[in-house]
Amino acid sequence: MKLLLDEMYAGLKEYFETLGYEVLTAQEAGLKSANDRTVVEYARKNDLILVTQDQKLAELAELTGVKCVLVSNALIAKIADAKIKEKFPQT
Repeated sequence: MKLLLDEMYAGLKEYFETLGYEVLTAQEAGLKSANDRTVVEYARKNDLILVTQDQKLAELAELTGVKCVLVSNALIAKIADAKIKEKFPQT
């Protein structure tokens, strides 16, 4: 699978590559500060799964049929909560 990491996730490129993904960051694709429509269109043309925390961008991707994963703050909080409870069950 090929991923397009939105600007805020560029620092995760190595982690996703370690997990076996082909990864392109928005910066590498020349999409730094690009508008949402341009990012979505790039992902569509290149058959990439877009990974973002931008709700509007994710909604635009969904409306246009582009594969997208929204990593919201709520999702991050749920993951952190589960890890905290797993690591420190007595607290």
